[in-house]
Amino acid sequence: MLRCLVLLMLALGIPTTLHAGALLARGDAFPAWTLSDQTGATVSSRDLAGKTYLLWFYPKAMTPGCTTEGDGLRDSFAAFQERRVEIFGVSFDPPAQNKAFVEAERFPFRLLSDDKRSLAVAVGWPTRPHSPSPVASRIWSGPTAGYAPSTVA
Repeated sequence: MLRCLVLLMLALGIPTTLHAGALLARGDAFPAWTLSDQTGATVSSRDLAGKTYLLWFYPKAMTPGCTTEGDGLRDSFAAFQERRVEIFGVSFDPPAQNKAFVEAERFPFRLLSDDKRSLAVAVGWPTRPHSPSPVASRIWSGPTAGYAPSTVA
């Protein structure tokens, strides 16, 4: 079963050379961001203003847990489209690695590279791929019955 479908999967991490800020709390403004997708195209929160989108944070492409989660999003993609929700994956991987992940798993959504960890630090997400990452906040009723993803909303 899909471990978590996330609107935002925010987590606390062990500090590294980049120190994550405080975890976003319910009602906090989400920081502005600009990242490159798997093709090198730029995507920004400004471009998406007024639209509903889901940011799926995953630590590392082509790992078992991340693949299972991504496959669950892929398999539920039509339900998100019906609700006009655009999906974006966000990881520390470079665009080329995300491109390989999209191709291997046939993801119909874009994967964004936060390789400088700017968005991760801004939202308090772990700054290394395998930091302990307890999922934050509350249950959100997703588009598919049986899913109980954790989110900050």
